[in-house]
Amino acid sequence: MATYAIGDIQGCFEPLQQLLQTIRFNPQRDTLWLAGDLVNRGPGSLEVLRWAYSQRDALRVVLGNHDLHLLAVDAGHGKHHDEDTLQPILAAPDKPVLLDWLRRQKLVHRENGWLMVHAGLLPQWTADDAQRLAREVEARLQADDYRDFLRHMYGNKPGHWDEALQGNDRLRLIVNAMTRMRLVTADGAIDLKFKGELDDAPPELCAWFAAAGRRSADTQIVCGHWSALGLRLDANLCALDSGCLWGGDLTALRLEDRQVLQVSCRAAAGTRRWQ
Repeated sequence: MATYAIGDIQGCFEPLQQLLQTIRFNPQRDTLWLAGDLVNRGPGSLEVLRWAYSQRDALRVVLGNHDLHLLAVDAGHGKHHDEDTLQPILAAPDKPVLLDWLRRQKLVHRENGWLMVHAGLLPQWTADDAQRLAREVEARLQADDYRDFLRHMYGNKPGHWDEALQGNDRLRLIVNAMTRMRLVTADGAIDLKFKGELDDAPPELCAWFAAAGRRSADTQIVCGHWSALGLRLDANLCALDSGCLWGGDLTALRLEDRQVLQVSCRAAAGTRRWQ
């Protein structure tokens, strides 16, 4: 038995299948943690989603910004972008089943001393806080009127966390932190503009995981989202988005012993780069 966490797949179905062969994944024995962004930008988003649904009993999934984008576009509240590769899902006969399953996935998964989230946690939040706040969003996504939540999900404000926040502002900030955040200000506000390499970050900002006094620093966190950061393994942080979509690698981390296993996405899927 083994537990593997895998970074952003983003519709790169062939590299995923090669990685599963590399780790000798057995759904009757092993468990896969998927760190969000199962779909979009790569050429096999529908195939990835169908595979995930077929293996759902062996998976633990958290939602990423691209997964939420798919749900919003389907609900009529998200703008379709030229680089999106969601149309095959939207036109698929099994779309209702696949998207109903997708919207019932978590924002935070916590088990055996590990916490998985797509992007990160605000410095003000403990692991207990994050799990509690994630449940608030999950409840709205799983409600019958989830489309109303998706209608209000987009936006960059508010940027500062306050426990007194209510309604859509509160939920939007939770979503932005857990699925879009990379950097924060000195006082813990989210920056949603910078997407580059950490060494190029503005001096007034820092990586969310390096924020002074971060209250989740005692928790082992698995995340993805930041492909320009690349694979990063610190004492209590395992960032697994190693840029498969951009011709990098698709990474699996065995949680029991932190062994890293990878496949080259350039070798697996050719030299095409999905910009």
